[in-house]
Parts: sequence; C-alpha cells; structure tokens
Amino acid sequence: MKDKLVVLVGPTAVGKTKLSIELAKHLNGEIVNGDAFQIYRGMDIGTAKVSVEEAGGVPHHLVDIRDPGDNYSAAEYQRDARRAIHGIAERRKLPILVGGTGFYVKAAVYDYHFSANGSDPAYRAELEEFVDREGATALHAKLQAVDPSSATKIHPNNTVRVIRALEVFHETGKPFSLQQPDEKPLPIFDTVFIGLTMGRNLLYQRIDSRVDQMIAEGLLDEVQLLYSRGLKDEQALQAIGYKEFFPYFENKCSLEQAVERLKQNSRHYAKRQFTWFQGQMDVQWFDMSSALDQFNEKAGEIIHFVKERLKRSSSS
Repeated sequence: MKDKLVVLVGPTAVGKTKLSIELAKHLNGEIVNGDAFQIYRGMDIGTAKVSVEEAGGVPHHLVDIRDPGDNYSAAEYQRDARRAIHGIAERRKLPILVGGTGFYVKAAVYDYHFSANGSDPAYRAELEEFVDREGATALHAKLQAVDPSSATKIHPNNTVRVIRALEVFHETGKPFSLQQPDEKPLPIFDTVFIGLTMGRNLLYQRIDSRVDQMIAEGLLDEVQLLYSRGLKDEQALQAIGYKEFFPYFENKCSLEQAVERLKQNSRHYAKRQFTWFQGQMDVQWFDMSSALDQFNEKAGEIIHFVKERLKRSSSS
C-alpha cells in the first residue's frame, strides 16, 4: 500500500505556511519543506522560513540541512524528501509536502528517475537554478537553440523533460529527439494535491508588503553577512531576495532600486509558479482571497476536503 501524502503548493506569499500548520495540527501531520532555498542555514528572512513560534510545535523536515556554500541537486532532494515522507508515515503521521519549487516537489512525488550514467550533477544544478531564476520559457529557449525538434514536442512548462533533453545533448552531443520518448510519470504516493491561489492584484499587494516587512526584520543584514563571506556566486545566493542586493553593495544602484527589483522579481516568480503548477499537477485549487478576513472558515473548508479525499482513497 502506498504511503498517503498531502501536497500543498502555490505562489509565494499566498499563505502556504499558515495553512500548512493548520493542516498538520488537525490531521496529525508533519511538514516536509518543498522550497529549494529554505534548506540553507542562515537564509531565514529572505526565504520566509517558518519561525519556531509560527511552527507551533509542528515538526518541519528538510529545513536548515545545508550551508549556503553547498550545492544541492534535485536528485539529492528527491532522496531526502522521500526518506522524510516514509519516516513520517512509519510513525503513523501524515506527511504534508509544502512548497513553491515545482521541480523539487515533482521530483519527490512522481516516479521520476534521474540519469545515473554520464549525468553531470553540476550541469543539472545549473539548469535547476536557471529555471527557478529565469522561468520555464527561458529554459525552453535553451533547448530550442540546440534541439529544435525536441523543443516543438516538449511543452515549455514541462521543465522535467526540457532539463532532461538539455542533459542528453550536454552528455552525448546528440539531440534528445533521437532518444525514446519518456512515459508520463505517475505519483509514487497516495497523493492529495491542493493549491492556493489569490486574485492577482491582492497577491501582488501581499508580495510588496511582505518585502517591506522583510526589510524591517533585517533582510539587508542577512544578505550582507552572506555576501561578506564571499558566497555571491554560490547556487544558494541566486535566490530571489538575495541577488537583488548585490548591485547595491557594489554601489551600482540605490537601496530603493534594489528593493523595487526584489518586489518585481517576486511578482514575476509568483506568476511563473502558478502557471507551472497548473500545467504539471492535478491540483484542487482554493482561492485564498477571502482568507485574509475569514482564515478559519477557509482553512476548515480545505481541511474537510483533504479528510474526504483521504477517506475516499482508504476505502478504494
């Protein structure tokens, strides 16, 4: 029998953290981090990492497991996330995977196999970081440049296959279009997918407000400390919330310009996240616009939905 799993996804600032803790408390759950940058120690404010007070005693896994100077691939995340999920299930708790890094979430949940022969982990990490920073369309353009035939067959939002196609070309010098096509992967867990959304204008207002709050909480000092350690070019420091301040430290822009760039990048990232999850997973979406004033009611609705879905899967 497959382990049960709840997957909670959605764009940045939509309210995943708060809801995930309510889910865990009501469903006897533990949370597995699905954000590519919350795994790094010392990157707390910029990644909106859950605080001890916010967690309210709910265990969180795969948070603060690497130093910012370490590389960490999707294959490593897949291994670690599945171990955490199985461990939670063995303790008769409900694993709840929460995050906005779509590629990591999909790698953990679906029957996706990373190449063991000739694979270049550094190149894969480069592609994963690139798509997280620049988006699926820019990644797809890379494939279009080296393998137009595959690019016409693979949707830009299918970043798993786009990355694999680029890897094949990188490893063999031959187009992926000459290889056998991949079958569509299936979830390896008994999974309930839920997603949070919100009206665009309201979400963008929340993003801007959250950036202002991060600045007030000391984000600039957090980034300055990492920058002073010579970590500017590391994979971890390419995260939104960190890289925007490097030009300010180098006297290439004002603080106001850096903050505005952070807000802009965060808004663009939120749009890409929503588009990606819509195209990649069978998600039941819940609009959180009303949850600002009626959080308990919306949380209750989602908890009821999850309970019913889990009950249905148990009886089937």
